[in-house]
Amino acid sequence: MSLKQASALIVVILLIDQVSKFYIKTHFMLGDEIRVFDWFRILFVENKGMAWGAQIPGEYGKLLLTTFRLIAVPFIGYWLWDSVRKNGSSTLITAIALIFAGAVGNIIDSVFYGVIFEHSYNQVADFMPEAGGYAPLLYGHVVDMLYFPLWSGYLPEWLPIWGGEYFTFFEPVFNIADSAITVGFFLLIIFNKKVFPQEKKEQEQSKETVS
Repeated sequence: MSLKQASALIVVILLIDQVSKFYIKTHFMLGDEIRVFDWFRILFVENKGMAWGAQIPGEYGKLLLTTFRLIAVPFIGYWLWDSVRKNGSSTLITAIALIFAGAVGNIIDSVFYGVIFEHSYNQVADFMPEAGGYAPLLYGHVVDMLYFPLWSGYLPEWLPIWGGEYFTFFEPVFNIADSAITVGFFLLIIFNKKVFPQEKKEQEQSKETVS
């Protein structure tokens, strides 16, 4: 895969991600839900932290998280460029492009959404409100909307710890950017031998030399 093709993939993912977030932010209030199927719903939530809603505690936790993302993205971009330069496999380049696009998609929310949107509590947010946004630059919340509650019910009493509790699988709400990052990481894991063949060969040669 060429750098041009990888860039095109990144642009497409970013467009889908940001268009979907912009639509949700300007048409939904927080907590609004559309039931597409019993197992798939559009549910508007905002994530103030990392994946799965985890947060860095403290006054500057959000700032640290956004700063870390901004620092990480150039390294991912270099990894992509270097992999193309070294004629890496299409699977590797696709995976890195997906991770890069997903990271940038969520960074846009974190950096800019607090400035360009109103809050969504009990109201549909305006874009570029005259009174200003709901948070300073770098303190925006990530917009999530994809919800797949594949199964909900009470767990059997005989299960340790969680027995008898109400449980939903799959409970996290996520977005297109999260999906791209997840698919990218799964490609790296599943096709590990294909995407990193040289490293594997070098490791095997080192073992042979030692023995």
